[in-house]
Amino acid sequence: MSIFRFPLLVWLGIGTLIISLGIRQSFGIFMMPISDSFNTGREFFSFTIALQNLLFGLFQPFVGMAADRWGSRRIITIGAISYTAGLYLTSLATEPSILYVTFGALIGFGLSATSYVIILGSIARVVPAEHTAKAFGLTTAAGSFGMFAVIPGAQSLMNTYDWQTTLQIFALACCVIIAFASFMKTANKEAKSSLKAVSTAPKMDDTQTLREALKEAFNNKSYWLIHAGFFVCGFHVMFIATHLPSYLADKGLPGSTAAMALAYVGVFNIFGSYFWGVMGDKFDKRYVMTSLYLIRTVVIAAFVTLPVTVDTAAIFGGAIGFCWLGTVPLTSGLVRQMFGARYMSTLYGLVFFTHQVGSFLGAWVGGRIYDYYGSYEPIWWSTVFLAFCAALIHLPINDKPVPRLAALSAAA
Repeated sequence: MSIFRFPLLVWLGIGTLIISLGIRQSFGIFMMPISDSFNTGREFFSFTIALQNLLFGLFQPFVGMAADRWGSRRIITIGAISYTAGLYLTSLATEPSILYVTFGALIGFGLSATSYVIILGSIARVVPAEHTAKAFGLTTAAGSFGMFAVIPGAQSLMNTYDWQTTLQIFALACCVIIAFASFMKTANKEAKSSLKAVSTAPKMDDTQTLREALKEAFNNKSYWLIHAGFFVCGFHVMFIATHLPSYLADKGLPGSTAAMALAYVGVFNIFGSYFWGVMGDKFDKRYVMTSLYLIRTVVIAAFVTLPVTVDTAAIFGGAIGFCWLGTVPLTSGLVRQMFGARYMSTLYGLVFFTHQVGSFLGAWVGGRIYDYYGSYEPIWWSTVFLAFCAALIHLPINDKPVPRLAALSAAA
């Protein structure tokens, strides 16, 4: 299937992710102006962002369950309203403690309802199984595109106005997500008619309850191996995103080097996410995941071993960016392949929560180890070891559809 023949819902989902994740990726540039405005120092804003990410993961399984039960359109709409309210109320805040609720809780919930888990769960129901990973890869790449579409605009707005006005403009942008969601019901109807001709998966899943789906997944060892692999991904992503600038500064490199390296992460992730998604459609997803983590192992080990220069930092950014979020289409594709599309938002939401736990630990443990040893070297080598373990973890996964799906498929 050509990407141009994907159902409308796929493109609405991509638009939603560009706005939702693009705005989220820009929050780092608000640290200094918000901290200066409230005279709180950087730790307060950092903790607010950490709280936002933790709640983002904590809300995710429950939001996924709600989407599986009542439909993604309603959940995305509610999430966009929460996201909008969080941005707008933050711009009106007069006390820093209010940001725990507005910038932390409201935006954390809004992200959980307008990001990968819900969007990919919707797409899983409208794209044939054999093209799922490709569609997931294209959709995942949208998150990185949003980074480059939104961050420069945010910086320009901050230079022209102030951080409050910029957040208010972002709040208006989130209203576009509500408009996208309003068309998703029509897209679902169109997609169901086309999907009926190519797949019987939705029909096969109709008789299973949510409790039965959870029990089926929790009793499946391979499901927990998927959790373990995604935990490592979260650890890597947040450790690198949080501590790479400080690590490069410790090596005597200018701040522009870290900005360039992170820019390369985003650029190459656009291509990498789609590439790994396509590979997941063509080859065994387990082995593709193993290959991805082996590449991460080599890339991180080489970066730590070789002298750190402007050039090696740029190369590292591009190389790690190429396999940065390639795990998303592959991991979500495995969940869909093994358990079907009916409760994918719930089951992948639980896996994503494990990813966020890894993210929390990656950011926190990185700082703790640096404070204890006065160096990032131990944690860098820990990420190398974890990458290699993740590569091995995916090999014993049984990626075949669970017996329930296999029996229903045979009967159909």
